[in-house]
Amino acid sequence: MVGGLARTRPPRELADNPESWPHAGIDDPAARVVQGIARALEAVLKTQRRSLRQAAAGSGVNRQAIADLLAGRCWPDVATVARLESFLAVPLYPSSGGMPHTHGKKPFRPRTSPAQGTTK
Repeated sequence: MVGGLARTRPPRELADNPESWPHAGIDDPAARVVQGIARALEAVLKTQRRSLRQAAAGSGVNRQAIADLLAGRCWPDVATVARLESFLAVPLYPSSGGMPHTHGKKPFRPRTSPAQGTTK
């Protein structure tokens, strides 16, 4: 299993106060990402006035899987998040709070030497 024993406990149980999920403090970076997804999903379902049943039917994701994600009882896979994002037409994966950007806003371009026979 990817992550070894780190995923033997659900993300909710890694929170400082599991009862306040998804608004509790979390030190684990992976659980923080799941928490961000759960928060975003909760907000968009409320904004779009969609039930879990409607989200499940439209996205093809099992209703219980959506409920477990919202409650922090599972580690969602990429396909689940992608299907929900596609159906709801909003990004769910947090844009901040996850992996730090190591190169700012500039794309990484490895330095290369000029091709043979060209001048620079």
